[in-house]
Parts: sequence; structure tokens; C-alpha cells
Amino acid sequence: MKGVKRNMEEQGLVYGRNPVEELLETSKRKINKILIAKGIKQDNKIKKIINTARDNGILLQEVPKEKLNTMIQGNHQGIIALVSDIEYAELEDIRIKLSKKEAPQLIIMLDSVEDPHNLGAIIRIAEVAGADAVIIPKRRSASVTPLVEKVSTGAVEYMPIIRVTNLTDTIRKLKDDGFWIYGAESSGDTYYFNTDYAERTLLILGGEGKGISQIVKKNCDVLIKIPILGNINSLNVSSAASISIFEIVRQRILKNQINA
Repeated sequence: MKGVKRNMEEQGLVYGRNPVEELLETSKRKINKILIAKGIKQDNKIKKIINTARDNGILLQEVPKEKLNTMIQGNHQGIIALVSDIEYAELEDIRIKLSKKEAPQLIIMLDSVEDPHNLGAIIRIAEVAGADAVIIPKRRSASVTPLVEKVSTGAVEYMPIIRVTNLTDTIRKLKDDGFWIYGAESSGDTYYFNTDYAERTLLILGGEGKGISQIVKKNCDVLIKIPILGNINSLNVSSAASISIFEIVRQRILKNQINA
């Protein structure tokens, strides 16, 4: 029961210096209070957080480090913000927004990625790569928790994250919008670097040890694969995401240079 209680307490918390800094600078969420460990070394980042919080009338409170340890499992770096819960984006709102945006467009869909470290890392990768959104299912998937926010180093404050009930219905809607669907799968038809990605790309990555589900796989236009030459037969999903996403970015930069 202690573990259940702690998970409930962690809802609405953002911790770590980079995530809290991004929260202050970009988030629309209400910040109720920021807790700072007594005796923490006030480097430039901590000083900036304190000054920004004071400028915005946000309550700051020094507390023993032990209190923070009871609130968070992991390295909180001596700072925790108490905030309103993250608001997930709505699929229809993103579809409308993208209908007004010129291509290229890139959406990342995760099929049953349950490890919060992987989810946080992929959100960070997607944000750095300039993706338009990340889609996750409501069931059998990690959701955005304080740990995911910490791993993403604040990227959740920039990246629209959409939770949907049915991945296949979502795929069909995006196909109607002109998206081509690429599934990253070890049994794929072609290597990821030999694929010419469409101007509107939906890239799907499967969960840890499971891959993409059969029903989702049937809705993909192309199944891409990463060459595995060693003794280990698969990559961590966040590593696969990085490789695949930045190949798409590479191709788009190259096309822009050719057309310039």
C-alpha cells in the first residue's frame, strides 16, 4: 500500500532543475508552490528559478531534504514544484492545426510503450527533432507522470501529447489527412535509411519486447527496420526512436538544401 500512496502523491509534481525551469518559462499550468531543499547549493540555475518564481508571485518554501525524499522516488535535485496536472492535447485540435500548416509534418505514435523512462526519452527526442505531436493509447501505456517529465527534461511543456482510445481509428483519420504510416518493426520490409518518407509522416514505434501490435501493423503503409548485426536482437525503443526520427529529419534537411 505504501507504493500506491506514493504514486498518488507524485501526481501534480514536477522535479529537477531543468524541468522546473522549463515549467516556469513555458507552461500554462498553475504552479501552486515550489519546494527547495534547505542548504542546497544555489547555482545559477537555482537562482534563476527563485528569481523567476518571485517575479511571478509563486510561493517558495525551504524544506528539509528528507521531506522531498518522501515525495519523490529518484533524483529531485533539491527542487519540486507543485502544479496542476498536465493537459493532454486533443487529436481533433492537432488535426485542425496541421491542416493549416505547410508540410513537412511528423507525428510519433507509441503502441504500448509502458516504461516511463522510454516515454520521457522519446518525448524529448520528438521535441528536439521538431515533431508536431506524440500519440499514446489510454490503455497499456505509460502516461505523463513526474518521472516522465523529469526524463524529458521539460520537453513535455513544448510537445503536444495526445491520448487516444483506439490507435487504428486514429491512424485512419490521419490517413484521411494525407499522412503515410511507417511502422518501425524488426521484421520490416526495408531498412529505415532506404525509405523515402512522405511530407506527412506518422511514425509508429512498438512497446518494449512486444513491438507493434498486429492490428496496428496491418494499418501501416510501410514497415521499416534497423539493421541488427550483433548478438542482441533488438534495440531499446527510445534508441530506435532516435535513429528513425533523425533519419526523417536528415532527409528533410537534405531535400531543403537541394531545393534551395
